[in-house]
Amino acid sequence: MQIKLLTIRQASNEIASSPEAIAQIMQEEAKADRECLWCLHLNTRNRVIEKELVSMGTLTCSLVAPREVFKKAILNSAASIILVHNHPGGSPNPSQEDIMVMKQLIKCGDILDIKVNDFIIIVTDGYWSGRENYKELFHNRIANLL
Repeated sequence: MQIKLLTIRQASNEIASSPEAIAQIMQEEAKADRECLWCLHLNTRNRVIEKELVSMGTLTCSLVAPREVFKKAILNSAASIILVHNHPGGSPNPSQEDIMVMKQLIKCGDILDIKVNDFIIIVTDGYWSGRENYKELFHNRIANLL
């Protein structure tokens, strides 16, 4: 039995300019044989400070705890984050659980004043962007908290 492990490469100050750019930055990670969640910590100019593997799960699920997502982002003084999640099955479409986690992490980011810029699902030949598909969640979020 052979278990394929991930090789985590260090971030190289890439600019997180679009979901396409993130999918390109994360193309190796899209090949993971189990579900994972990465957090890209960004500075105020949307440059990647660090790429962190937050959770490694199984073929069909990955546990995500907000405290784990934001812990290192706080330590890195990240201005914002982008969450990237892979689907080993090959479909970039989000599950109901993906949408629920995305909404929860956006709310947590608002409370911590660390903006969640996007929640992207990657596969080897494409991606899905929460920002592109749920625009209302990523705009005027502070007003929704009041």
